[in-house]
Parts: sequence; structure tokens; C-alpha cells
Amino acid sequence: MLQLNRADMGKRSEWAAAGVAMPSYDCAAVALRTMRNPRWLHFGVGNIFRAYIARLQQTLLNRGAADVGIIAAAGYDYEVVERVYRPHDNLALAVALKPDGNVEVELVASVAETIRADEGMERLREIARVPGLQIISLCITEKGYALTDIEGELLASVRQEMDKGPESAKHTMSLVAALLLERFRAGAAPVALLSLDNCSRNGEKLRNSVLTVARAWEAKGFADKAFLAYLEDEDRVSFPWSMIDKITPRPSEAVRDRLTEKGIGGMDLLVTAKGTFIAPFVNAEVPEYLVVEDRFPGGRPPLQEAGVYFVDRETVNNVERMKVTACLNPLHTALAVTGCLLGYETIAAEMKDPVLKALAERIGYAEGMPVVVNPGIFSPQEFMREVLEDRFPNPFIPDAPQRIATDTSQKIPIRYGETIKAYMSAGNAGSLVGIPLAIAAWFRYLLGVDDKLRPMKLSGDPMLEELKKGLEGVRAADPESYAGQLRPFLRNPTLFAVDLFEAGLGEKIEGFFVKMLAGEDAVARTLKEVLS
Repeated sequence: MLQLNRADMGKRSEWAAAGVAMPSYDCAAVALRTMRNPRWLHFGVGNIFRAYIARLQQTLLNRGAADVGIIAAAGYDYEVVERVYRPHDNLALAVALKPDGNVEVELVASVAETIRADEGMERLREIARVPGLQIISLCITEKGYALTDIEGELLASVRQEMDKGPESAKHTMSLVAALLLERFRAGAAPVALLSLDNCSRNGEKLRNSVLTVARAWEAKGFADKAFLAYLEDEDRVSFPWSMIDKITPRPSEAVRDRLTEKGIGGMDLLVTAKGTFIAPFVNAEVPEYLVVEDRFPGGRPPLQEAGVYFVDRETVNNVERMKVTACLNPLHTALAVTGCLLGYETIAAEMKDPVLKALAERIGYAEGMPVVVNPGIFSPQEFMREVLEDRFPNPFIPDAPQRIATDTSQKIPIRYGETIKAYMSAGNAGSLVGIPLAIAAWFRYLLGVDDKLRPMKLSGDPMLEELKKGLEGVRAADPESYAGQLRPFLRNPTLFAVDLFEAGLGEKIEGFFVKMLAGEDAVARTLKEVLS
């Protein structure tokens, strides 16, 4: 059988017979040039990086529009590097899942080197010193930028890193700040810090986090004011905003079996000790969008040739708000928590449920769309139509509600809070129905009991223990146990971006929550009653 490694890449006829598109460039030469003269360093080695970002650079390499690849660094789950990247010579199979059941498979070889931050900091510093380095990008999920807990208290690990200085950097924001300090001391060459995560104003969030660390180091004498001036000058160190969109589920057993049938071996699915679901292949939908603020002081690859939109900051903000606060992510979160409660295993199956489809349409078309600003580069109406009619219902996308429910506490302030704020400004937040329903369903989900009153495993969330503790005493089978436990959460503007009682939604959410506690099938009955 074919093996995913550089030795077997020479068997091009066998790969072609298996239906795999191969790189058309000299992979060994590209890897060598990249390691000698890196231009793009990326943090975050998960599925969307391989399915989209690494594939973008491969497109340029195939066309002769680039001559170097990407160096990828892991700052969190090092097991992914050890068990997936290195055994396969940093190669990946990108599998595009079409709605008709067909697939397209591409062997992606644009990742030249992988580095574990815990053992490769000297190599990372060496890369940071290269004057020609143009981009340090990140795809580390929303929680990767957080330096504080829900109450705004500095995380103990981050406080320690700030106190001990750059040599103790482990949090990704500290690691990035340390590399920028290294770059500054080596001549202060320009560079762009590009967040590729699904969070509002991601470039601003990245900038604020890095500057928070750097200012703490300056106050303790680990850096000087000239370094801060370097970071604060966006003509030398920029933090472009971006919007990225490509549904990339956990690797599917069905896809693994399909690849094995094609004669490709070693496609085992893995779950790391830190809970990362990964495999030598990555499966994803076909549609993809990347919109980036065109601010790269040291230059950039011509990624527009691979379909990336380069625009101004206002356009990125409008596109991001359209997608993250109205046209996709809020719908995903609503379907995630309700799908878990109602026993669904895929988003596509949920879209066949008329009540859940109505919930998504209510949040999207009726509540989100009225506050969307048309970004001008594509239509919000067409984008949402594609989401609800083509993308979510695709039965060959094995995307589970349980995956999407991960880290919900980090997503809710943006996915719902921004729309609620817009309605508050217009004085009609009380008219919202779908969003309060979704929030109530999230709290009901946090009880860890499904709509049939069976124990239900909860997805990971950095606030999970705090949230569960706050809901102690609430039992799905006993509505009388509810005694206002939601209120501290609903009044917390850090969690929801607003005080939901000031918005006029607190009592509505409490009411929906109590209805969802009224015995077996109470969630389904509540959704049907409210949305009918």
C-alpha cells in the first residue's frame, strides 16, 4: 500500500491511480529553501491549517507564484507533531467532501518543517531573526488569545511568565512576544502578525494580548521602551484583521475507509491526551473564504492568486461581523447545543428537523441579517443561503454538534453579544427570540443531561467547571430546583458582552430555561412552542 511519506511520493502513477492530486513543484528543494530563508511561520498545527492555509501556499507553489513553503509551530498539543506530522514527513492528505458524495484528494507538501515550542525555542528565535520573514500567523482558537479568566483576572501561568520574562514564555501570546523581542534586537525588521482565528477583530485581539505581555516585561526591565515603540508602529509590526471560513470537522472514519480502499495505508484516526481529534488526512467542505486586511510591512505571498480577498480593515470587519455574528457562527452554536440535547450526531441531520432549521433561520434571517452591513465583496443574503441550503445540509460533512459545542463560553460574547448590542442601540432588544432561546438551551446543555433525561458528556470549555458549579442544584427533572442560578451569568458583560437584564432579555432567557427543565422532551417542546 502507498504510505504518506516523502519516500513514496515518487510513486506518482500509483498516487494518480488512487485519485490523489500531487504537488507539481520540487518538494525537497522547496523545503530546503524554506528552512534556509523562512518567510512564513505559523502557530497552530490543527486541521484547518492543513485543510486550508497550507493548501493555499501549495497552490502558489504549484503555479510558480511562490518558491518557499511554511514552517509550522505547535505551542500547545505537541502530540500532534509527534504522532501525525513527523511520522509522515510533514505531509497531509486534504480531502474535499462534495455534497454529491464525491471527494477530491490532494497531497499537501507545503509544510517544510514542524517545531515543538517546548523543545525548539532556539530554532524559533533563529527564524525570528531572519530579515526576510514576512508573516507570523496563528490559528489557535479563540481561547488561545485569552490572558484573563471570565472575571478579568490575569491567569496565574501568564502572570508567572510576565514576572519571569521572555525566557519563561509558554503561553502562545508570550511566545509570540518573545519572538518579536528577538526580531527587534536583531535589527527590528518589519513583520505581520496574522490571526486566522474565528473571533471578532482578531488582529486587534492579538495585538492587545502581545502588547499586554510586552508592557509587563518593559515594566520589569526585560525590555525597553524602544521595543514597545517597535510593536506599536504598524508600519513595522502589523496585526492585520481577517475572516476565515471553512467547515473542517474531525477526521471521519468513512473518509479513512475510503482512503484505505484506494490503497493508502496508515490513515489511523487519533485522539491526543489533550483531546485533539486528528489523522494523517483532513476532511473539509469545499466552500472556503479568507478575507484579509492588506497590511504587510515586509511583503507577503500573492495569495490573491489562490482566492484570498485582500481588502481594507473596514471591509474585513464587515465581512467578519456578517459571518461571525449573523450568517454562520451563531447558527452553528445554536444547532450545537440543541443538537447535543436532542441526540443528533451531525449538523446535516439537524437540518432535516423543521424546528431546528427554523431556529437557525430565525437567528440568521430574522435577527442577524437586519444588523448586517453588506461588505461589498459578496452578498450576505447569498452567503447565508449557501450556509443554510448547501453547506449545513451536506450529508457528507461529518460535523458533530459535540465538536461545535466546544469552548462555547469563548464564542458567545461575539456570536450573540454583538447582535444584542445592535438591537439595544436601536431600543428593541426585547424583540429577540431565537438568540435568547439558544442561550437558554446552552445553560440547559450545561446540566449534562439530555432531553430524555439521560447523562450527556459535555464538550471541553475553559469555563466548564465554573459554569457547572454555578448551576449546582438545578436538575433537569425538577424545575423547582431552579432559584435564579442563571442570574450572575446573565448579568456578566464579560460572558455575553452585555448585561442581559439591561438588554431586557434576562427574564426571557430564565423563562425559556425553566420551560426546558419541565421533564422529558421539554427542550423539544419549548423549541416547537416558541418557534411555531
